[in-house]
This record gives sequence, structure tokens and C-alpha cells, in this order.
Amino acid sequence: MVFPLYDDNSDRTITPLINYAIIALNIFVFVVLQQLGSNDQFTYSFSTVPAEILSGHDIVTSARQVIDPITRQVITIPGLGPTPGTVYETLLTSMFMHGGILHIAGNMLFLWIFGDNIEDRIGHTKYIIFYLLCGVIASLSHVFATGVFAGDERSLLVPSLGASGAISGVLGAYILLFPKRRVTVILFRILTQVPAYVAIGIWFAFQLISGLGMLGGGSQAGGVAYAAHIGGFLAGLVLIKFFDTGKKNSAPAY
Repeated sequence: MVFPLYDDNSDRTITPLINYAIIALNIFVFVVLQQLGSNDQFTYSFSTVPAEILSGHDIVTSARQVIDPITRQVITIPGLGPTPGTVYETLLTSMFMHGGILHIAGNMLFLWIFGDNIEDRIGHTKYIIFYLLCGVIASLSHVFATGVFAGDERSLLVPSLGASGAISGVLGAYILLFPKRRVTVILFRILTQVPAYVAIGIWFAFQLISGLGMLGGGSQAGGVAYAAHIGGFLAGLVLIKFFDTGKKNSAPAY
């Protein structure tokens, strides 16, 4: 796999205030509101639940216990909490929450590396609108895929959360605007530099292959909503055409 570390920012002309603010907000929500992931009541009230979005009604369930098929340990799964206001607001709130430290760390690293370049290209206001649109479309993609391919009704009650859908949109924009920009990555345990289309292309290929592998069994496996990643990425590819009306920067290419 490919793990990005940083990219070429030699041509950046503005301070990416919105990107910094989004990262700070994600950290604040995870640390303070989610209490490092321990506040299940908050998390299960503001995550996106496919069944709620498809029906338009809030769903509250009780906690249940399941037995791990491997360890045989009894695991308690929290129930869905009440969502203040409309359930559709979770399409926004869920993109600022995360399931664990590794989850938020990985997402914020990708956003730190690739988000500033998009903000520099299209400006502060357009960037926040673009980011939120990609996130909402990504969540809707997950809801749709779950509704169509869910193996059982219980899959529709599994909440989803995370910034990866919106960040996938940023990656889609990045690969289109800066395909040859140099990105330093760890590629198969080797530190090297590759063009952005290689770094992001490998990432998207993995999402696509993994997502297709989920057909018939829901759109989420191992805690990863691949349909959201694919939907967000495609949204970024399309939407950036409408948002990219400003300056045209380019970084040194190969």
C-alpha cells in the first residue's frame, strides 16, 4: 500500500485557514464531545444511520450483546440514541466525528497534505462549500449502497462516521488539478517520491476493489464504508470543475 507523508507546496500563496479550521474542529469534536471515543451517547446520536436517512425518521434502539465468533467474548454494542432536530443533519455532523485515534489521525494526515492545495487553488469560501458537498454526497453514497446491497436489515442500522468521505472528494480534486505534483510516500516500505496520480491512484484502486468486494454484503466491512470513499472521490472529480474558476497554479513536475 501507499502511505503519503507530504507533498510539494512550493507554489502555495495563501494560508489554508479553512483547512486548518476543519482539522481543528475534527480534533475538538473527537476529544471534547466524543471524549476520545468513549461518549457513545453523543456518537450514536449524531452518526449517519442509513435506515434513518432512507425513512426520514429517528430510530432509537437498546444496547445489545453479541458474542465474538473468534474470542467468544461478550461484546456490548451501544444502541442508537435520539437525534435532536432532523435526522438529515447527521449527514453533516457525522463527517466531523471519528471512531478512534487511528481513524482521526489517518484522516487528518490526508487532509493536512492534500487539502491546503485545493483551498489555495479555489479560495477559502469555495473550499468549505466544496468540502461539505463532497462529504454529504459521500454519506448519501454509503446510504444508497447499503440500502441496495445490504445483506440484512440490521446493516441499515449500523451508524457511519468520519471525514474520509469529504477527504476523498479532496483527493478527487487533487488528482485532477495536480496529477504530476510530487508526493513523498512510503510505498511498499520504501520512502520515495511519486506523482500524485500514482499515490492517489493506488489509494482509489484499493477503495474500488474493496468496495466491489462488498457487493451482496453491504457497503461497509471491517468498519470501512468504501461506498462513501468512492462516492466522495467521484464527487470531487466532478464538482471541482465548477469550483475551479480562479488562478491556475502548477508545481514542478517530472
